[in-house]
Amino acid sequence: MLDHPLVRGIEDALGWMGPGLLGREFARGALPDPDFGSKLLTPEKLLDIIMRRSLAASRLRILQGGRDLHPNAFISTRPVRRSEGVPMVDMERLGRLIQEGATLVLDGVNIYDPTLEVACRALQWWTHELVQVNTYLTTGDAAGFNLHWDDHDVLIVQVAGQKSWEVRGLTRPAPMYRDAGPNVEPPEEIVWKGTMQPGDVMHIPRGYWHQATREDRGDGFSLHLTFGFPQRTGVDYFTWLADQSRRSEVFRHDLARWDSVRFRGEQQFALTDGAVKLSATTSIDDFLAAREREIPPSRHIATHGVFGSLTAVVCVTEFAPHLEELDDTVVLAAAARRIEFGKAALPALQLLLSGRPVVIPEVAAETGVDAAMLAEVLVEEGICAAVTPELAAGYEDMVTSEGR
Repeated sequence: MLDHPLVRGIEDALGWMGPGLLGREFARGALPDPDFGSKLLTPEKLLDIIMRRSLAASRLRILQGGRDLHPNAFISTRPVRRSEGVPMVDMERLGRLIQEGATLVLDGVNIYDPTLEVACRALQWWTHELVQVNTYLTTGDAAGFNLHWDDHDVLIVQVAGQKSWEVRGLTRPAPMYRDAGPNVEPPEEIVWKGTMQPGDVMHIPRGYWHQATREDRGDGFSLHLTFGFPQRTGVDYFTWLADQSRRSEVFRHDLARWDSVRFRGEQQFALTDGAVKLSATTSIDDFLAAREREIPPSRHIATHGVFGSLTAVVCVTEFAPHLEELDDTVVLAAAARRIEFGKAALPALQLLLSGRPVVIPEVAAETGVDAAMLAEVLVEEGICAAVTPELAAGYEDMVTSEGR
């Protein structure tokens, strides 16, 4: 388990013992340290991230007066010598919008920032679901999105300032982005209405209607993080089963459109029987385990030793690696890889795959195993990454070498 103060803080704030209540019911509370959010992100750091990157309009949105501004209002094309222009945020225009009062939304900030990358990885190891974090910076008395619902569960962490919220319940059980019916009318009953303060945490399950605003606040600003958890559904399970059905010949044959009614009936029976057997012998647990182990490695720097030998590494798989002890070997399953090691490698592997940055010579000294050789294999396979200064910054004051 990748130990992280955000995970511990959420459990303490919501009174959870693990992630089992994710998506079950509305909950709110406060982190033990109200200033913890500023360690994850500050308004200035968010603006610095925006300044240094070419961001598509689908990533960055700005709302003013309750409506989305056209990207031309804050994105311009910067000329590049001997090349096409690059779309960049016009920071002067953005500054004026912030001064006037606006809501700035940047999606997937964990892609750009190592601190939030590590936080999302810790949440993924905790919940066994993929996680993305979006940021919302609101200044003045600007409003955010109108009353709406999300097709995934969210955990909201108020980082700075204050924001007023209204949360309502469900009108359609377990609504989906791609669904069989509409979900357009919010319920009248309000589940919670109030103000989020720095350090506050709120859990809004999928389908709960909600909105946030600073229209009643005047001057000042608010910054909050929204961690999104798209949990797996029965639809995902049956979609995966459909992929598994390709292994059986009965599912690969053409449908008998032009054959006799009797033959089509026989084919229908064969397909139904095959589907029942497939679902009976391929469980939900099989699906969830396969999904975790088959997700490929995440994006990280790969130098292949060009700039020197590895000195420190950290496991960067989307989910916690799975180690299986056999009679004389240890099998590692992670990041769409399955690697077999000698049994003696187990103590070193447990340290290298802990999710915490580790110094290779220290692992070797502690376990008596050739940790350098193991680390090279893990890095080559994309399971671990070299700890660069930039990546190390994401673990600073968050994850210690000793763990919890």
